[in-house]
Amino acid sequence: MLTSQDMPLAQKPVDRAAHCRTDAAWLGAARKNPDVLVFLMRAGEPLLEGDVSGAPGFGQGYSGNGMPLVWLGPQAFGLGHQGEVFLGQDTSGLPIFALDMPEGWALEASPIAELGAFAEMRGAAAMLSPLEANLASTARSLFEWHRTHGFCSRCGAQSEVVEAGWKRECPACGAEHFPRTDPVAIMLAHRGDKCLMARQASWPAGFISALAGFVEPGETVEQAAARELEEEAGIKSDPANAEYLFCQPWPFPSSLMVGILIPADSEEISVEQDELEAAYWITREEARQMLAGAHPRFYCPPKMAIAHHILKAWAERD
Repeated sequence: MLTSQDMPLAQKPVDRAAHCRTDAAWLGAARKNPDVLVFLMRAGEPLLEGDVSGAPGFGQGYSGNGMPLVWLGPQAFGLGHQGEVFLGQDTSGLPIFALDMPEGWALEASPIAELGAFAEMRGAAAMLSPLEANLASTARSLFEWHRTHGFCSRCGAQSEVVEAGWKRECPACGAEHFPRTDPVAIMLAHRGDKCLMARQASWPAGFISALAGFVEPGETVEQAAARELEEEAGIKSDPANAEYLFCQPWPFPSSLMVGILIPADSEEISVEQDELEAAYWITREEARQMLAGAHPRFYCPPKMAIAHHILKAWAERD
């Protein structure tokens, strides 16, 4: 049985060693450690070894041999980064850092020009090892938070990065700001031998997925699933009957996708055009065909996405 620990981007986490984040002397020594492990990101894209032109596109799976992150040593801190985060320690105790390079930073003109290329995160995540995918997704979420939260929400002054990238403090009013994670209900409604899937107009032809929506203040994940289901597709359901499956961190920009199965109380679809292009009732056999890549019309999200595993969990039930 799958759990959240089996979800892509959540597997093989390192020891975050949070106690080291406030130790300036330790962090300074860690940066100079000749065996320190450092990787780069630019505009949310990790630096991977080799040619990334074969990276999968939106909604595509990947069956290659994978591509690792480009791992650098202490010299990486001299490349002109604009931000950094201490991610933790590996099993041997070596410190791990991610550096955020300026958006205009030219890899081609740098001393490491021949080592690799920056890859779009969705494609990169499908090619990285479980541990590296977790590290890259964590770093991406943090760097995106820093990019959009540079000023104090209490007084408007520019805030400062502290605790090795895991916190911001306002020097003007003393307010503390912590990285945010937005909970999202991603739900597969089902009725009898059918489940509900949908698509947005911007998606590639034939690509369909489970419905999803942000949890609003004052509601549970199950209530959010039922509300979004009715708002987007006109399908009524009772949140009391919802079944939690597993969750997945999703760094676009920083969400926690909470997988839900929920029985539908109605079947007539009424699509909210601002959200969806169309929605469809898919039989269990069709779901199995999509998971096998054999459906004549539709295909589902790849294994990297929690939607794939929600559909699989339902399709494999008798």
